[in-house]
Amino acid sequence: MPQPTSRDTPLFTVTADTLVAVDFRPRTAGGFRAKGPYRRLLARPGARAFTAGNLIARLPMGMFSVSAVLMIAGTRGSYALAGAVTATGLAATAVVAPWTARLVDRYGQARVALPATVFAVAGSLALLLCVRHGAPDWTLFVSYAATATTPNTGGMSRARWAHLLKGSPEELHTAHSFEQATDELCFMLGPVLAAFLCTAFFPEAGTLTGAVLLLTGVLLFTAQRSTEPPAVRRSTGRAPLRAPGMRPLLAVCLATGAVFGSMEVVTLAFADAQGHRAASGAVLALQAAGSCAAGLLYGAARPAGSARSRLPWCLAAMTALMTLPLCAAGLTGSLPVLAAALLVAGMATAPTMVTTMTLVQRYTPEGRLNEGMTLAVTGLLGGIACGSAAGGWTVEHLSATTGYGVPVAAAATALLVALCALVPFGAPIPARPKA
Repeated sequence: MPQPTSRDTPLFTVTADTLVAVDFRPRTAGGFRAKGPYRRLLARPGARAFTAGNLIARLPMGMFSVSAVLMIAGTRGSYALAGAVTATGLAATAVVAPWTARLVDRYGQARVALPATVFAVAGSLALLLCVRHGAPDWTLFVSYAATATTPNTGGMSRARWAHLLKGSPEELHTAHSFEQATDELCFMLGPVLAAFLCTAFFPEAGTLTGAVLLLTGVLLFTAQRSTEPPAVRRSTGRAPLRAPGMRPLLAVCLATGAVFGSMEVVTLAFADAQGHRAASGAVLALQAAGSCAAGLLYGAARPAGSARSRLPWCLAAMTALMTLPLCAAGLTGSLPVLAAALLVAGMATAPTMVTTMTLVQRYTPEGRLNEGMTLAVTGLLGGIACGSAAGGWTVEHLSATTGYGVPVAAAATALLVALCALVPFGAPIPARPKA
């Protein structure tokens, strides 16, 4: 039987640990393949345990807004109201989340995240009851705003990787890509699960399931104390918002979030107009699937150049690809064609977010990483809120097809901010500021 040679190099390796990882490494002389970057990442002590709990906690992030839109629009008959309610909750999160993250940095993940999650779950259940029993519209806004204490589970996971991989930038790049792919996996499965639960059972089923998963996941995640970063109790020092380079990055996050928020509401409305409301989650999942695959490929590769020089190119690709859903909806009006366009459009999302988060971490003062990451997520949530409201208004007053112009405009804005407001690409990256 012939022995394997260095030319026996598979392109794809599919395992439970790596999901899908590109492996361009040759086999060793003994015929054994070296561990891929994602397998090496998850082989670190405690990594799989906190990743599993965090995955459960993050899955509802892809469910809550879709569940709320389907629940409110299905019972109140207004996408404008549904978009406004979700926008209010996301805007409240944009205000509250940095304070929650600051407490996490000072007192530790376990001591802060769990009570914050309990309060947020109570807000989700209050929203469910208000919708179920026909409470006045204002109660929906108040209830959804109470979910603003939901901790940034993705940021806490990234903080753990930064703690475990200190001094290893290549592995940290892989970890950032893995985390972004995990985000996309949750946003791929979350809408499908939410749409299925809300349509197959009862309108409130998606919100109820999401609340249970969030609480369970945070319980499992915070129980893994061995990988938790040490708390840094300090009352002085530069806030991440004041760090050089952070504000332009947050503006990019704001505009990028508007892409996601508007795309979600407009796609839900478009599928509903085509008579396929139950398929809306699957259509949204294809966009996340494209981003998930691109994120894994991006993490396995070693892109040339600095993250700052790559960001405009990523945003330019996202702007160009976001025109595909607009063309598909306007020219064909076909849901399958739109789904294919969203799959391709999503491929620019993960590289953009990985590059942005790498820069955010680089500019965040030491000891305040969770706060810096949460500020970036806060920018995204604020953008999602604006995008949801703008998309809902456009659908309500114009059409779902016209609504696809909103994410294109938002992506172009993010590109413009990156080109005009970020520090010159040729300048050296400053050392990480101390808190």
